[in-house]
Amino acid sequence: MEFLVNLLGALFPYDWLEPLFMRRALIGLLLIAPTCASMGVQVVNFRMAFFSDAISHSAFTGVALGLILGIHPQLSMILFGVLIGCGVLLLARKAEMSTDTIIGVFFAAVVALGIVIVSARSGLVRYFEGVLFGDILAISNSDLWVMLGLCTLVALFQWIGFNRLLLLSMNQPLAHSRGIKTTLWELGFGLLLALLVMISLRVVGLLLVTALLVVPAAAARNLARSAGALFWWAITLAGASSLGGLYLSFHWGSATGASVILVGVGFFVASFGYKLMGRRG
Repeated sequence: MEFLVNLLGALFPYDWLEPLFMRRALIGLLLIAPTCASMGVQVVNFRMAFFSDAISHSAFTGVALGLILGIHPQLSMILFGVLIGCGVLLLARKAEMSTDTIIGVFFAAVVALGIVIVSARSGLVRYFEGVLFGDILAISNSDLWVMLGLCTLVALFQWIGFNRLLLLSMNQPLAHSRGIKTTLWELGFGLLLALLVMISLRVVGLLLVTALLVVPAAAARNLARSAGALFWWAITLAGASSLGGLYLSFHWGSATGASVILVGVGFFVASFGYKLMGRRG
């Protein structure tokens, strides 16, 4: 990974990419943001934005539990987030109430538990700034390897399951009649999404991680005319948002994750305007 970081500096000798941490941040963003965008296509199709929001907020409690139990906070955060995601998905299939209601209950539970733990242990507050806001400029080579592994896993999942998930999101009985194991694919997607959300917190923090999933996919919907085009537009816009957001954050001295999201929102506004002009034409 160090070779790739150095190669980036040699190929693009710009002043804003001269610091080593900026090159690492760019590689991290170009790995994780398009990965989130690709999963964001299904998040939008399945209407699971609230699910990703609940998972991201579970990080608060996961870190607190890790600090109390003597477990590495990042490991406890990821494990707790995946556990919550698994609980939501399994209970939603068995309980006789809407999925949104189940997610709302879990959301309330994890946030309340986190607040209780932190308020009881006031010394823990200082550990949560990175979880809340993210810190892509502080990532290490080991973080980049984790992101690369996750990116590869998601790419493999999408290669095998994109069409299955597309049909599943449109018509579940039809997907089942075609031999698609709907339960297996729903659980697999939900658990992989939970893992992706927890890893992505390092980039934008829990307050904005859902935007990293939804905004590029929403903008892509305004431009794409097919399911395949939607997928590639989302990835392209996420990559462009990452590059533009990192550049602007360097010159403005602003938070990188928030800058990336703002550029993505700019793309959404532009794409929506383009769609309106197309309708009038």
